[in-house]
Amino acid sequence: MNIKRTLLTGLAIGLVVFAAGSLFAQKGKMIQIKGSDTLVNLVQILAEEYMEKNPGAMLAVMGGGSGTGISGLINGTCDIADHSREWKKSEIAQAWEKGVKPRFFVIAVDGLSIIVNDKNPIQKLTLAQLGAIYRGEVTNWKAVGGPDKKISLYGRQSNSGTYVFMQEFVLGNRNYSKDMKEMNGNAQIIEGIVGDERGRGGDEGGIGYVGVGYLYDENGRIRKGLKVVPIAKDDKSPTFLPTNKAAVDSGDYPVARPLYQSTNGKPSPAVAAFIRFEMSPEGQKIVEREGFFTISPKHIADNEKNLR
Repeated sequence: MNIKRTLLTGLAIGLVVFAAGSLFAQKGKMIQIKGSDTLVNLVQILAEEYMEKNPGAMLAVMGGGSGTGISGLINGTCDIADHSREWKKSEIAQAWEKGVKPRFFVIAVDGLSIIVNDKNPIQKLTLAQLGAIYRGEVTNWKAVGGPDKKISLYGRQSNSGTYVFMQEFVLGNRNYSKDMKEMNGNAQIIEGIVGDERGRGGDEGGIGYVGVGYLYDENGRIRKGLKVVPIAKDDKSPTFLPTNKAAVDSGDYPVARPLYQSTNGKPSPAVAAFIRFEMSPEGQKIVEREGFFTISPKHIADNEKNLR
């Protein structure tokens, strides 16, 4: 896995307009895609490559967080919502009240990565330790086998699907520590922990969580100054890294999640064509190239049902 290109890394809200696709041109309508910052770079690249094959139409891809995309679909301001978490019950209820009937598609799988500065000698963490750290119950690395150094927390803002996923899955639906620095995106978390390109300004006590696609530099190597922490389900289980696709697919790596898109009811032919491209072998090669994991046969089968 590697990242060949990174577009608008760290932008929470940005608009990129592409031209392509005769299906879109026939309707004279730009397809609006909005939501997850974890997905925004990947979907921009998928859109760009799709449209190179279908000259004439237009797609607009915007970030802003999963909640922004879901709200956009409910309020009719986008055609596709990108989200790195499942919809909340309250969001589904709000959608139905407005006559919006969401359909869901998995387009990639993300091994959410726990990162520290590479000067931190910590060798592993369990899910329980990770939850205690982010709840603020453990405040020194020494308590979890690391150095005698204060822990500095980096996370996302509350409109982020990654924020919600961590809170529900790792923190046990309890509150984050009030001392956590809430960052706009994955790139800001990495910069806070690692520092600039020369390693200046890094935080040796820092810990953060980012999508697996953000671990790599333009040469497909783990970013300089960054260390990915192996995670175990509990203290009796082996550790795994999010870069291990087999461990992510099997569920052995415990901090993994599907990455979704949703539409209002059955997608239009134009929207369906793009989603089919994303889940095609060609589209999934792009997914893997950009540092994420490909979807399973079950995901493909479920996606096909929702396209009909």
